[in-house]
Amino acid sequence: MSFENLQLVSPILKAVNECGYTDPTPIQAKSIPKVLAGRDLIASARTGTGKTAAFILPALQRLSAPCPGRKRGLRALVLTPTRELAEQITQSARLYGKYLRVKSTSIVGGMPYHGQIRALSKSLDLVIATPGRLIDHLEHRRINLSGLELLVLDEADRMLDMGFIEDVEKIVHSAPPQRQTLLFAATLNNTIVKLARRILKQPEHIEIATPKTTHEYIEQRLHVADNLKHKHSMLQSLIADPGMTKAIIFSATKRDADNLARELYAQGHAAAALHGDMKQSARNRTMSNMRRGKIRLLVATDVAARGIDVAGISHIINFDLPKCAEDYVHRIGRTGRAGASGIAISFASSKEFNELSRIERYIGKTLPKHVVPGLEPTHSLRQMTTKKKRGWQPSGQGNGRNGLKRKTFGNKRNTVTAGYSRDKKWGSTKKEKKLIVEYRNSKAIRQVRGVS
Repeated sequence: MSFENLQLVSPILKAVNECGYTDPTPIQAKSIPKVLAGRDLIASARTGTGKTAAFILPALQRLSAPCPGRKRGLRALVLTPTRELAEQITQSARLYGKYLRVKSTSIVGGMPYHGQIRALSKSLDLVIATPGRLIDHLEHRRINLSGLELLVLDEADRMLDMGFIEDVEKIVHSAPPQRQTLLFAATLNNTIVKLARRILKQPEHIEIATPKTTHEYIEQRLHVADNLKHKHSMLQSLIADPGMTKAIIFSATKRDADNLARELYAQGHAAAALHGDMKQSARNRTMSNMRRGKIRLLVATDVAARGIDVAGISHIINFDLPKCAEDYVHRIGRTGRAGASGIAISFASSKEFNELSRIERYIGKTLPKHVVPGLEPTHSLRQMTTKKKRGWQPSGQGNGRNGLKRKTFGNKRNTVTAGYSRDKKWGSTKKEKKLIVEYRNSKAIRQVRGVS
């Protein structure tokens, strides 16, 4: 099937052909006809399969057709969880619609208000927005959704994971009930299904691949690390490979991303950080430099796991494993896109044994282990045993006479066990009381007194 078979108008086909696209992806081939037919839609496909074009192309076709008797106002709205994804969708809309007279803009947080207010004061056909900033403009009546014809929720699962469900529902209630609603997600869970039942009307269901499917063109590797120092040593060896043209290195926290990016930059690498605490202008500049090849190593948090579509990403390095197994699939989906191959490397220490186990269960296979010559791990990967915390024990289990609850505190040389009974009377000996007085300013005593 080609794009000509999808009954798209000639200006859109011309723009698509100039982009070098001839055949639609499966999600595009199944979604576009249903959207053009005016049906509500809930669609699921993994990252890198062309979901953006699956809703932008039919949306542009709808907006290109004049609507007789309609007052000027916003006709289509796309909600997306991150600023980077909003910027990507905006660029796609302008690229595919460059031969159409469709006016669009992006409304995201971290950007100055005056430019957005000026854009909203004009007649717009399409707005791509993040929920938080759009709610702000709605509350100040700078945007009117009463005439909305099409509402798209892109990466809906990520939006709900980020806590936007209340904002999304508020925006939905501000739109007219006769609108067409499209919901696109990488994974379909119970929360997404419940939301779809509330906001969609007899939707068509499309599921191209199971949520656990990972890209067949991505080679996945596991490197066992002894400790943090070992991770840094392996990273230095891996990034020295000239075959690593562009790489995204995922870290657990924003502080770690900044520190690692500064360290790599100081060593002479073209590296930069990307995370949610950065101003939008700085994030846009970083992504622009990454696309132009000025940045080779991007150290990012999971804010970049979706919405970043940079050509030529050869490697993904999970310096820290994600807590959520689904995020692993979205991370490595930044490479191996549009039929290209890629390599995903994950570091894992014994502290991350549980995260690794969840990932392997989720994707249904064991990650093959690799080693860096000269940096072989000295310890095997195993689950760490957790020490039982000392604290209050259940009553009636030998902790004291007559079911006395007891608390042990103090240092190694001098410990004391004190307790209180159900009738709130102290149950310690004279020696214990003496030691209690000595420890009266300690946190443990304050806790005991607080209970009693």
